[in-house]
Amino acid sequence: MNKTTLTRTLVENFRALDYASLPPEAIEISKQVMLDGLAVTVAGATEPLGIGRITTAYVRDTGGAPQATVIGGGFKAAMPDAAYANGTMGHALDFDNTWFPLNHPTSPTLPAILAIAEYHRLPGKTIIESIVTAFEVQARLRLAATGLRPGLRFHKPGTTGTFGATAAASRLLDLNEEQTLMALGLAGSRASSISLNTGSMTKSSHSGHGARMGVECALLARMGWTASADVFGRKGFFDTFMPGDAEPELLIRDFARPLRMVHPGVGFKKHPCNYQTHRAIDAALALRREFGIQPAHIDRVQIVFSDFHHLNRPQPRSGLDGKQSVQYTTAIALLDGEVTVDSFTNERRYAPDVVDMLAKISFFPDPSIDPEFDVTHNIVNIWLKDGRQVTKRVDHISGWVGYPLSREERIAKFFACTRRLLNGKSANRMLHLVERLETLSDVTELMDIARCDPV
Repeated sequence: MNKTTLTRTLVENFRALDYASLPPEAIEISKQVMLDGLAVTVAGATEPLGIGRITTAYVRDTGGAPQATVIGGGFKAAMPDAAYANGTMGHALDFDNTWFPLNHPTSPTLPAILAIAEYHRLPGKTIIESIVTAFEVQARLRLAATGLRPGLRFHKPGTTGTFGATAAASRLLDLNEEQTLMALGLAGSRASSISLNTGSMTKSSHSGHGARMGVECALLARMGWTASADVFGRKGFFDTFMPGDAEPELLIRDFARPLRMVHPGVGFKKHPCNYQTHRAIDAALALRREFGIQPAHIDRVQIVFSDFHHLNRPQPRSGLDGKQSVQYTTAIALLDGEVTVDSFTNERRYAPDVVDMLAKISFFPDPSIDPEFDVTHNIVNIWLKDGRQVTKRVDHISGWVGYPLSREERIAKFFACTRRLLNGKSANRMLHLVERLETLSDVTELMDIARCDPV
């Protein structure tokens, strides 16, 4: 008789998730997740510093069976390699969605799902089921991993994201319970990614790694690979990554009651940079708009923030590093009146007006501000050359749970991202296919569009 363990109970729970019993809200959010994920991956293929270019060239040059689409690459690669490329590009712009506790649930999982679904010609309903599975497993793991804090030690896409991708891949490949336990055990040895690399190209590869490992762990388990059957038990994931700082029972308590993607929900980003910088961006944009502030009017700027040292980057090393700098993102908002994909080129980072503005911005860490993402706030104070001081406090972040982007805003983001590689006809067709995902017999046409085959 099989021993009841925390890991086995988790597997029983997520294997029981079934499309027919999913609430309509979960089906709708899954399609939103897929649309946003495809869009930011298409845009990520054009990331200004070359993440997409290098990743695509690496996967193309190393070869492999042409099984699954490399988005924007014009070719197919082996499933694990396609998942790696698309996961890396999906996080390249830091524009992929997130939720609380903080995690990037899509970039390490959707690429694994799409690679397997494309190769095996799986229907849309099965894809939706796997997206829900990936999200719920990651959500429960993030709740339980109380010691896995933003900006410290480990980056979530390569840790919790790896398990979400593995759970989804196990469902798609129809692994039995024992095989699924082996896949998760193997994923425990593949979980990695250190926050030290935040601000470099390597950060985006954490999502690619999670996606690749999800596919690989499930494929190997199906072939008979063995591993620990209780990766979340004693001496497992929690004891290894955050000894004494976890609540493992939260992994299964009230599992899917309700689904975490429904409540509290999913946050879709409005700006392509670290989500913790968005409140300061929104404050700066509001002040610019409300008081008609032009860069020439500004004497100095102060950002009052919780004590997040990893975002205190007064002189980011590159445009890419600027995504993690609250000073840089605020400077761009004040200078340009918007923050876009092209705000993070090296050319923009070292432009004279940016260099000048950064010298005027100070970071003031206030320990009295609650650091928890969903309840924290930012204040931006601006002193103008005419002697006035204006201030703006932002508590609620745009696109976050409870303050969602409207459908019009999400669709506008989709077209802004996809037009970097797709023409209007192709983008509209992609939108149409995703919004009727549950009716599709497979995703062949969808991935044909996303591949951007050379003409």
